[in-house]
Amino acid sequence: MIGGVIFDGVPGLDAESDGDVVYHAICNAITSLTGIPILTGIAMDLCRKDGITDSQVYLEHAALTLNNQSIVHVALTIEGKRPRFQDHIEWMRKKIAKILNLKMSQVGITVTSGDGLTDFGCGDGLQCFCILSTIEM
Repeated sequence: MIGGVIFDGVPGLDAESDGDVVYHAICNAITSLTGIPILTGIAMDLCRKDGITDSQVYLEHAALTLNNQSIVHVALTIEGKRPRFQDHIEWMRKKIAKILNLKMSQVGITVTSGDGLTDFGCGDGLQCFCILSTIEM
C-alpha cells in the first residue's frame, strides 16, 4: 500500500502498520504543524488498543488535529527505484484529496528513482517527503 493504492506484484514494506510511506509522510507533516504526535502517539494507541494498522485511519485522525488550520496544498516527493509510480499517481492524488477534503489540484506528487545514488535509489526501500501549505481559519 503506497498512497492508499495497492501495487500488485510488489512486496510490501516492513513496518508495524501497512507501511504506507506516503500517508506516514503526510501524518508527520501534520505533526510538524500541530505538535501532536500522530504516528508515535495516536497511531500507536490505535494499534495497541484496537489492532488498527491501516495508515488511512491514522491520516484521518491526523487531519482532525489541525483545528483552526486548513490545508490548501499537499506536495509529496517519493524516492525509490521501485515500484514504478507513473500509472498510480492520479489514484494516489484522488485518495489523498478525498481523505483531506481537498480538490485533486491541491495534491501534487513527484517521483524520482534516485538514479542509484542513495539506498532508496538502489532499491532498498522508499522515502517520501511532504510539505503542507495551510491557512488559519
